[in-house]
Amino acid sequence: MSESAEASVGKGWRLWLVLTLLLLVAVGITARMLSLYVTEQEFLQTQGDARSLRTVQVPAHRGIITDRNGEPLAVSAPVATIWADPKMTDLQHDSLGRLAVLLKTNKKRLKARLAENRSRRFLYLQRQVSPELAEQIRGLRIPGIHIDRDYKRYYPAAEVTTHLVGFTNLDGQGQEGLELAYEDWLKAEPGRQLVMKDRLGRTIKHLNEVKPAQHGNDIELSIDLRLQYLAYRELKAAVKAHKADGGSLVMLDAATGEVLAMVNQPSYNPNDPKQRVSSALRNRALTDTFEPGSTVKPMTVAAALMSGQYTPETIVDTAPGYLKVKRKTIRDHRNYGEIDVSTIITKSSNVGVTKLSLSLPEGSVRNLYQNLGLGQATGIGFPGESTGYLPYLNQRQQVERATLSYGYGLSVTPLQLAQSYLALANDGVLNPVSLIRQNEAGKAVRVMPADVAVDVREMMETVISVKGTGRRAAVAGYRVAGKTGTVHKVGRGGYIDDQYVSTFAGLAPVSNPRLVTVVMIDNPKGQEYYGGEVAAPVFSRAVGGALRLMNIPPDNWPDVNKQVVHR
Repeated sequence: MSESAEASVGKGWRLWLVLTLLLLVAVGITARMLSLYVTEQEFLQTQGDARSLRTVQVPAHRGIITDRNGEPLAVSAPVATIWADPKMTDLQHDSLGRLAVLLKTNKKRLKARLAENRSRRFLYLQRQVSPELAEQIRGLRIPGIHIDRDYKRYYPAAEVTTHLVGFTNLDGQGQEGLELAYEDWLKAEPGRQLVMKDRLGRTIKHLNEVKPAQHGNDIELSIDLRLQYLAYRELKAAVKAHKADGGSLVMLDAATGEVLAMVNQPSYNPNDPKQRVSSALRNRALTDTFEPGSTVKPMTVAAALMSGQYTPETIVDTAPGYLKVKRKTIRDHRNYGEIDVSTIITKSSNVGVTKLSLSLPEGSVRNLYQNLGLGQATGIGFPGESTGYLPYLNQRQQVERATLSYGYGLSVTPLQLAQSYLALANDGVLNPVSLIRQNEAGKAVRVMPADVAVDVREMMETVISVKGTGRRAAVAGYRVAGKTGTVHKVGRGGYIDDQYVSTFAGLAPVSNPRLVTVVMIDNPKGQEYYGGEVAAPVFSRAVGGALRLMNIPPDNWPDVNKQVVHR
């Protein structure tokens, strides 16, 4: 055989040897892959879980709600969520009984729940547990039991501010009050982070941040928590003393329109979900309407003064103590005879304001009511706010025009009534009301001449005198102006004879008004039910305390230099 032939044969068998070896390697790899896939899948899954990369959620806290002085009203406290991966949970673990005790359940029920959800990879065991309890559970080292950080909403002032602040659900979403109204502003956006976990689900290494957590924005309310506590205490005591169905108190800053206090009865503790019953959830100062009664008589008198036909000294004949308008007889408590316009307010004469109203051009009184904000939303942005009702009346509706002049036939909320008094306190200028602290006053509107507002304010001061109906609203050391109101409640068949709404609306101090306050007591059941008996004392205590807390100097303090000392 030639040398070239021998070389060719040598190359051939070596090529076949290489091909055979490659084939054997391929067969071996395929066999190993099949073996791993078919017979060792569970082992591989366990090993994969033992050193796995996971994207976990990074919790973010909701924005804080504070009062105007930075006192917290709603905060997010750190808590933990306990959850299980039922598929990986060891149901025979020695510490499962201890876990059941910590979760305030029994071992049998816990095991049954995990077994029923064996095919699932996620199951809540308990949410919003304390960090201390979470650490105890973590120390049990039970495979498949996991702990995540979370936040729980907490309300330090509890029932005192709950009708304003509201509350959130388990997922941290606003359900009532400002928590709901400002949901988009307050809500947080959780972040995401890539971590390495061991087979027990414990994070062993933080790798990198996928998405940063975005905490919610804070809100600073206009209310002063000191005044809120004071108002809540006085209102609650009055409702209890008079066995009333409920009540509201609204206190405004006369210069800016900011709400300094807003409380209601009945109330509830938002930190206790069991107390969140429907009858207690309403912010009655914004959602409930009532006929304001005599508290709007100052507006009727203001309309009369604005017409140019009347002055505070103009005489009006109210004899013989009643007035018949078509088929309706309008009565005073007694025959006041000939009295001036100022005394109409002092004595709260229905006949007097009726005569004033009917003598004015059609729509004069109603238009002023509307300009003062009655029968329309305040624009405060609170969920469920009522608009009230203010009817349109024509010249022939004499009875309706008459009753409108002394507060019947329309409906308002306590906040609307308080807002209307802002114009009287602020020399005829009406400021928008706000629940958010304002760095500067909002856009104000003049609704009456300054001299008219001053005249009406001085007339309302006579209501607090010994001759007036609201003398129990007096505050020692301060000049107070206001108006009482007492109206029958409306039922299915009309007015209810023995059920009343008692109100008092006023401002102080008269020389430089700083506070406007409305008190409404719903259906007092004691012997006293007039606004001057039930609501006026609440005004006196709440406003008196507020003036002192705000360090507002007295404007009616006795001049000791003029006092004569008798020896």
